[in-house]
Amino acid sequence: MKNTQKYGKKADTALGMWVKLARTSAIFEKLTSENIRSFGLTEPQFSLFECLGHLGPLPLGELSRKQLVSGGNTTCIVDNLEKLGLVERVQSTKDRRVTVAQLTPKGMKLFEEVFVKHAEHITELASALSMEEQESLAALLKKLGLALAERIGVETE
Repeated sequence: MKNTQKYGKKADTALGMWVKLARTSAIFEKLTSENIRSFGLTEPQFSLFECLGHLGPLPLGELSRKQLVSGGNTTCIVDNLEKLGLVERVQSTKDRRVTVAQLTPKGMKLFEEVFVKHAEHITELASALSMEEQESLAALLKKLGLALAERIGVETE
């Protein structure tokens, strides 16, 4: 029997949207996590790896901000990717106090191989929606994300 308790149209609509978003996100996350693990990387490693692959070398502090994680967490992830020979730390040429993380040649080769596969996987998962629906959903999620980030003082790009 369906719960008939009402909190008001606005609240019912918002709650319904939130439940659908949370469930869809959890399923999408599970399916993408499995794909990421197939590359021999954890999700945090892949996220940092992807960031460096797309944006190029970045200071560790900037990586932390882009990943929305602590500096300590970023250091640990970079340490682990360094052990795998995928990432290296170099001193900034602009400021010797700054350490920059960048992909090694081995890391760049792996990035070029796995990111295409990952993109294909995401494309297949999203194919339940038309291109137009994906664009609309992306725009709505961006609008919501920016508004929520502003509430907690998080900078987004």
